[in-house]
Amino acid sequence: MRALLALLLCLAAPALASEDIPDKYPGSPLYNKPVEFIPGVWSAIGATAPPTFENAGHNNNLSFIVTGEGVVVVNSGASRALAEALHAEIRKVTSEPVRFVLTENGQGHAMLGNGYWVDQGVPVIAHVDAAAEFAHDGASALAAARRITGAQADGTRIEPPTETFEESHIVEMGDFRIEARYLGPAHSPGDIVVWLPRQGLVISGDMAFHERMLPIFENTITADWLETWDNEFEALGATYVIPGHGHPTNMDQVRRYTKGYLEYLRARIGEHIEAGGDLAGAYYVDQSPFAHLDTFEELATKNAGRVFEQMEWE
Repeated sequence: MRALLALLLCLAAPALASEDIPDKYPGSPLYNKPVEFIPGVWSAIGATAPPTFENAGHNNNLSFIVTGEGVVVVNSGASRALAEALHAEIRKVTSEPVRFVLTENGQGHAMLGNGYWVDQGVPVIAHVDAAAEFAHDGASALAAARRITGAQADGTRIEPPTETFEESHIVEMGDFRIEARYLGPAHSPGDIVVWLPRQGLVISGDMAFHERMLPIFENTITADWLETWDNEFEALGATYVIPGHGHPTNMDQVRRYTKGYLEYLRARIGEHIEAGGDLAGAYYVDQSPFAHLDTFEELATKNAGRVFEQMEWE
């Protein structure tokens, strides 16, 4: 069964992406109904589009692990409504209580649902850098959510994580060893992965992308991301990957569209700099091999400009 699933994952392709589908689960604020990927590990796959009113801001993956001794949730969600909707789905699956929530980083779609979980008495755990990022940017993330999703953001408030860690947070619970790990600088401050070594599965958060183009922020240092990937992420030896965005897949796919994309773009920008090119010209470097990815139109030129600004001084 494991071998068959691995084979199916090898056939996974960006055709599964859903940027153009407004909502796939109309009866819920969730974009998709949660699906059990391997025994005990569930994920509600968000849209691979930017947040919209139609997708209720659910454009990342909200996962949970049913351990036999309680449930561990990964990401609190982009609003109170999404956190509550995910909890309702968990209750359909199991009577086990939610023991704690892990947030993959400090972005709004990982943490704006914190208030709901705290109100249930559930600890919310994040990396110390992600907590600092949310403290700095949470208010603007909430303002954006209210602007984009309107009343669907009602009741959402800024609530910091209740606990933080620096390197890892590891628990043995039921059939699972759950390792929340900070591997090093990657997509945004405090990015973590949730590694399940017995199952060979990593909930990678924004360490890894494949169906949508990854965004490069002002504080995304692409050289550091690649170093963390090579030295730490690959070393996990994961068979299965639930990325931060898009359907569950395998290492070959996320390697191609994360590490491969970063290396490709840095090579094109490097050639542009060597030829005496400037920032204005950097926006037009060829990224056509990745044009089929969702959010390409929104992100490709921005990514090129930010990589130029980094590499100009490397």
